Amino acid sequence: MTIVARGTLTTAVLLSLLGSGAPVEAQDTTGPPTSLDQFSESLQALSGRAAPAVVQIFATGLGPVSQVGRTSGGVGRQRRGGSGFLLSGDGYILTNAHVVEGSRTVLVLLATPAASDAPGRSIIKPVGKRVRGRVVGVDRETDLALIKVDATGLPFLEFGDSDDLAAGQIVLALGSPLGLETSVTLGVVSAVGRQLQPGSPMVYIQTDAPINPGNSGGPLVDTRGRVVGINTLIFSQSGGSEGVGFAVPSNIAATVFAQLRAHGRVRRGVIGASVQTITPSIATGLRLVQEWGVIVSDVTPRSPAAGAGLRVGDIIVSLDGKPMENGRQFDVNVYRRPAGTVIALDVRRGMQRLTLRIPVVERENDPSRLVDLVTPERNLVRRLGVLAVDLSPEIAGMMPWLRQRTGVVVAAPAADVAPVESGLQAGDLIREINGSPVTSLSGLIATLNRLAVGDPVVLHVDRFGHLIYVAFEIE
Repeated sequence: MTIVARGTLTTAVLLSLLGSGAPVEAQDTTGPPTSLDQFSESLQALSGRAAPAVVQIFATGLGPVSQVGRTSGGVGRQRRGGSGFLLSGDGYILTNAHVVEGSRTVLVLLATPAASDAPGRSIIKPVGKRVRGRVVGVDRETDLALIKVDATGLPFLEFGDSDDLAAGQIVLALGSPLGLETSVTLGVVSAVGRQLQPGSPMVYIQTDAPINPGNSGGPLVDTRGRVVGINTLIFSQSGGSEGVGFAVPSNIAATVFAQLRAHGRVRRGVIGASVQTITPSIATGLRLVQEWGVIVSDVTPRSPAAGAGLRVGDIIVSLDGKPMENGRQFDVNVYRRPAGTVIALDVRRGMQRLTLRIPVVERENDPSRLVDLVTPERNLVRRLGVLAVDLSPEIAGMMPWLRQRTGVVVAAPAADVAPVESGLQAGDLIREINGSPVTSLSGLIATLNRLAVGDPVVLHVDRFGHLIYVAFEIE
């Protein structure tokens, strides 16, 4: 028996009819909507709700000019495009850091029609409104950035809970692939908690919803229109979508958004403990009461974990009431807790059950902490395109890897100035310039100001304990 769903015609039936020479009768389109019709209509409604909050981003900066696959040595204007989405009615937009980092200007194309009285009934959507955007903050570790536009009453999306995602769940990816504004693609969650680098607490959602260049920074939404991920990267052999895309989970992005909005940077938290996944061998060798879960392998002396009473060998049962099944899960959950919060750990120690409350403190040795110590008025090194600060005992204490205790420390790229392709990074200690010692910020600026356009600059830099030369030409 061949079963044909109402309002549809299966390939097998179609081939059999064509093969027998029998005429194919037109399908009845006057009956009640089929389940497929209803599914399609729900996707249309979902797209209609989400699309107005999705924006296209145009970033302009300076960079090396390429000619036929090679760098010419010159510097010219570079343009990058990407996507983003509104998270508040007053103009806060989340996107990828690589879309806007190092840009001199950022323009945002809102879905709001440029002419507010346009009827909006044509299949050709009205021209959107272009506005200037300001980069509030960038977090390279998650590849996220926050932009602000001066507007109010804008449509916006809300975050969903990425921990509730499961493989096979339907999702939509929205954005501007290859510059095609407000495109919608459909797919499923291929995997959750995908770790791209061994040992990294950063995890991704994998999806087969087509993602192409230009989709970066756009939202991945669930069937209720909630943002569950931010489309960030693809694995591809052709350069285009091959069904292997990755999105930053919303639960990580929500923390980054809140901190960038409040502080302009992310203050990552730690508790001072290392954990491992319990294996049958570990359970047998240590005579543990269970063969799965998370065991504490190290507690840093004088850390919050030590102060709360956490011990090596403790089994962590749950974090804030959420069962902990493996070490990576624990690391990911602590990773997204901001400094200043307190977590509750349910711990099994032999036959005892304990609940420990542990403060989360800011991660040490994080170069992003230097941003709090600088201002554009006092610390701008225009010819390097960075904000920098004299190395002080306080800063040296934040950078235990340093090989010397004099020099100038790079705090962050400078906004609103022409980017300089110097290769400097936050946390770099500039020791020398063209063979001469650097002892102060004012001295470094004076030396740079004496150089003419085209003169070479060779900086000797301590980068996390490794000495390197950074060379470029004055622009």
